[in-house]
Amino acid sequence: MAEEELPGVLILDIGGTHGVLENLAALLKKHFRLITMKEFLQNKKEMSKKIQSIFVFECRPTIDRELLESLPNLKVIGNSGVGVNHLDLKMISSFGVKVTNTPHAVADPTADIGMALMLASARRLVEGCQIAVSPDTKYFAVDWLGVEVTRATLGIIGMGSIGYRVAQRARAFDMRILYHNRNRRRKEEEEAVGAHYCEKMEDLLQQSDFVMLVVNLTPETHKLIGKKELGLMKPTATLINISRGAVIDQDALVEALQNKVIRAAALDVTYPEPLPRDHPLLKLNNIIITPHIGTATVQAIRMMAEEAITNMLAVLNGQPIPNHGRRRATWAFGK
Repeated sequence: MAEEELPGVLILDIGGTHGVLENLAALLKKHFRLITMKEFLQNKKEMSKKIQSIFVFECRPTIDRELLESLPNLKVIGNSGVGVNHLDLKMISSFGVKVTNTPHAVADPTADIGMALMLASARRLVEGCQIAVSPDTKYFAVDWLGVEVTRATLGIIGMGSIGYRVAQRARAFDMRILYHNRNRRRKEEEEAVGAHYCEKMEDLLQQSDFVMLVVNLTPETHKLIGKKELGLMKPTATLINISRGAVIDQDALVEALQNKVIRAAALDVTYPEPLPRDHPLLKLNNIIITPHIGTATVQAIRMMAEEAITNMLAVLNGQPIPNHGRRRATWAFGK
């Protein structure tokens, strides 16, 4: 098929600070005619008719009403990633446009980063590295201690596909696994990882040595963990967030860490991202913050792009989105 006949896909750019990675652009080119935002804005009249899909990479381009109104043939927005809180789904749906995401590609790498943060925080790896490489270090203190992950209690809030994979990994550390979820997992799924269901989140918070947040950001989960919840946790406990920054009340977290209400926190996500350089969280030594790298692996980025492409092509060809409707499968929002 000649490039002119391929359906047009709008992307922010190729390469640079915010553009689609070169290798992912090459994947898209096999199925779509790539149109950058710059090309679209320079020739709106012609390009607007060609664009049938938008590939959203790292939350870009921004999808607003003005853009949607200028794309009469748009049918689908393929989000590369599982979280869609950066998209106004109700507004997009009102234009008859579907939104798809890529949950399959993100589960393993995100579970990996959850375990990495738990281990790094428990054993104070970041702080330890700084001591080991500092020009001021003359000896290593014998009373510089971490805590053990093995046989500790892990409370997982959100037992979807990512949370379940965290539990699979935690089982190898002989951890006692508690979980809180809107829906209880099947008995055989619980038994496979040795997980115990807590109907009340409060029970999980009170018992856990490590609390890991693996929920979608929704109005119900916004500031799910605040002053009250942090106060229920053990003073020796660690809070780990691999979901979205706004799931935690960050002001309450600052206070809890400063006053040793909890031992430590490890966050792959914050609100906003990055945090302002004078934010109090950046001044604490009992926190680890990483730059939202849960899915930042060579394999995951490619898998997300491939899944997004498959989803967009299915919509454009009038076919059902692969696995749509099954447990934790690709979502399609919209008409």
